Amino acid sequence: MSLPSSARTKRSVRVRRAAHTHMCKHVLEPHEVSTNMVLRGRASWYGKYFQGMETGNGERYNRFAYTCAHKTLPFNTRLRVTSVLTGHSVVVRVNDRGPFRHRRIIDLSEKASRELNLQELGATTIVAEVVAPETPLGPTTAPDNLLALCLGDPHPHAPFTTYTVAPAAAEAAPVVAAAPVAAPVAAPVTFEVQVGEFATAADAQSVLAKIQALDPNVHVELANDLLDGRQRSRVLVGTFGERPQAEAVRRWLLVWGIGGQVREVALR
Repeated sequence: MSLPSSARTKRSVRVRRAAHTHMCKHVLEPHEVSTNMVLRGRASWYGKYFQGMETGNGERYNRFAYTCAHKTLPFNTRLRVTSVLTGHSVVVRVNDRGPFRHRRIIDLSEKASRELNLQELGATTIVAEVVAPETPLGPTTAPDNLLALCLGDPHPHAPFTTYTVAPAAAEAAPVVAAAPVAAPVAAPVTFEVQVGEFATAADAQSVLAKIQALDPNVHVELANDLLDGRQRSRVLVGTFGERPQAEAVRRWLLVWGIGGQVREVALR
């Protein structure tokens, strides 16, 4: 006789929780950490199914706190996590172990994930820096040296990696808590990243396909027009409501060898 659906759901949650607790107790020993340490890889998140569970450091998981899970970083290490897709950043504290699947490098709490739009994306590529223990938790400014941090990656084609950078590259702008967000005001322009101008649509399509292969969630399109009587094809990424978001994507593309420039687009 099969169990009722409600019982199966409760049993499934118990099994997941038991597996999570078991894996948290069987991970690699924590390694030393320095403020020159950088992590690059895919980030995901975990939410209500784990609410109240014991985390790796003995706390109860709180999906409304700015915390994260990492396999080996010492507990209470603080990280500034930046989405290379949006340029948004959040500071979190390590209090759990994981992720344990899908070749991810970090799992964010539900609250932290909202700052990087992970509720919609599910997972995204991030760069994370170790920051000072007194750094405030929560949304913050993105690093001014994001490109330098990415270029310091010795294994750019690996799914994830942890490395150190020279002190000069690691010295980003001071991390400060984000100011309260004012009521939104309609902007007269948006922004996009133009990635080259091509004589043939086939060449443009090749670049478009490369960008989509890097991250399928990136909005990219072709724009065809005439210039001096000749057909031209442009690859456009975006649009974005703010220039820093477009600049973050431009820097991300440059890391992968794709040059581009940010353009203003007048709202119609």
